[in-house]
Amino acid sequence: MVLNGFEPTHANVFSHGPSSMVCTVWDWDSNGKHDYIGEFEATFKEMRGAIDGRQVQWPCLNPKYKVKKKNYKNSGIVILNQCKIIKMHSFLDYIMGGCQIQFTVAVDFTASNGDPRNSCSLHYIHPYQPNEYLKALVAVGEICQDYDSDKMFPAFGFGAQIPPDYKISHDFAVNFNEENPECAGIQGVVEAYQACLPKLQLYGPTNIAPIIQKVAKSASQELHTKEAMQYFILLILTDGVITDMADTREAIVQASHLPMSIIIVGIGNADFSDMQMLDGDDGILRSLKGEPVLRDIVQFVPFRNFKHASPAALAKSVLAEVPNQVVDFYNSKGIRPKVPAHFPSSRPFGP
Repeated sequence: MVLNGFEPTHANVFSHGPSSMVCTVWDWDSNGKHDYIGEFEATFKEMRGAIDGRQVQWPCLNPKYKVKKKNYKNSGIVILNQCKIIKMHSFLDYIMGGCQIQFTVAVDFTASNGDPRNSCSLHYIHPYQPNEYLKALVAVGEICQDYDSDKMFPAFGFGAQIPPDYKISHDFAVNFNEENPECAGIQGVVEAYQACLPKLQLYGPTNIAPIIQKVAKSASQELHTKEAMQYFILLILTDGVITDMADTREAIVQASHLPMSIIIVGIGNADFSDMQMLDGDDGILRSLKGEPVLRDIVQFVPFRNFKHASPAALAKSVLAEVPNQVVDFYNSKGIRPKVPAHFPSSRPFGP
């Protein structure tokens, strides 16, 4: 955009009715005291004229000068040399085009949650009342379930000693079927959780990098299809402090290049500062080597803030960033949504 041979460094565009826009032109100053030059009104159809390589121009008018100066004509001529139209696709465009959302659930079974036989435990086994993990799993899971393509949830646990040899594991199938860790709907995850809990020995440490890497492996395989029609979301339920923070940061940085997002739900009243740091809302998350995330893929939700809130409030918080994260990924790869059609259900979750 050229103004009397001078190139203004800032312009704002505002809608002014169904067919026209008001464009304000400013001279940008580093001290923040930008100088208002003037404005002009244009239609989208007029601006499109520059697509063919011909110049389009408008007089730039400053209302104050128009009143004060008798012979004032304009503050210059705005010349549009080139116009490029970029269509911004929405989350719904990709879903309608066949993008399939695949949710994976991961549950923290570390000893910091407390002995399940103790009523103070977040994993307390009560015959009639759901514990804190079950409350969060059902509340959040039912929200996510509506977005999942096949309603089958691979469910994993981490931080426990598991049968038969009771070795520590950070990515075991909650149903103990490593070949097929999928559960039918959130109710299936609930039943698998309730069945496995008495058989486990809660242990530690709280390492979440392995489960992130496990889901990232499937997301990486999907990326190699070039169409990346499946988008993976890892839902982690944990009680707090992460012990493999360096590896977790590295895993998140690598996962930010893949069709993948992570939702972390904090259970209980622990210090969740680590989780908030991973969320990246207060700054760009980096690996220890200094590599930044390609895009923000982590959303942290402290469940204690929503125990008495409406399902709508919880849903808004849990899924607040997911649509934009999905769109950001596809935009970064230059992948456009397909024309709406019937697409087959997803393939099984890979090991």
